[in-house]
Amino acid sequence: MRAHGRTDARARVVVHADEACLGNGMERPTPGGAGGLIEGRAATGRIERRDYCVAEPDTTNNRMALRSAIAALELLSARGRRADVLFVSDSSYLVTGMREWVPAWRARGWRRKGGAVENLELWQELVAAAGRHEVAWKWVRGHAGHAKNEYANHLATTAAAEQLQSGGLVPSGFADWLEAERAKGKYVGFDPDADLA
Repeated sequence: MRAHGRTDARARVVVHADEACLGNGMERPTPGGAGGLIEGRAATGRIERRDYCVAEPDTTNNRMALRSAIAALELLSARGRRADVLFVSDSSYLVTGMREWVPAWRARGWRRKGGAVENLELWQELVAAAGRHEVAWKWVRGHAGHAKNEYANHLATTAAAEQLQSGGLVPSGFADWLEAERAKGKYVGFDPDADLA
């Protein structure tokens, strides 16, 4: 995937990601999943969409938000090129963390003002994965009618419930999902290609 009409070697990619944890905060085990829709333009200008999902048998929402971002960025790195990535998530933990907390933690030697950083190994893994790209982090409100966020939620909850691992990027089911949602009267005026114009 690369940006149509760009003169540099970097692709423009949009990732819509979400996470789920069944019974988050409840008695363990709490299975989790994460998934996302990765979009970009092929050299022909045609939009390509791929999905991914990961799962863990006992985890938390916050850990799965980090795992989702790590997985997406590592899968993009496996394509061998640096990308301009817009990473869209409804996890304020993830987005605020990457925008605000991480720079402060790094300046203090990976410590919070109040002590140790929770999920430190995952934050450090994410920083390394993000460093291979130019990433902008965007927060959207969950369950607020954002079609691609709802699709990512569908991937994440399915991964959590069935403990699914995609094992890489796979052909996307977004078009079929969107068609089924439109049959229910949802997202009728939604343009799935608008954010890739």
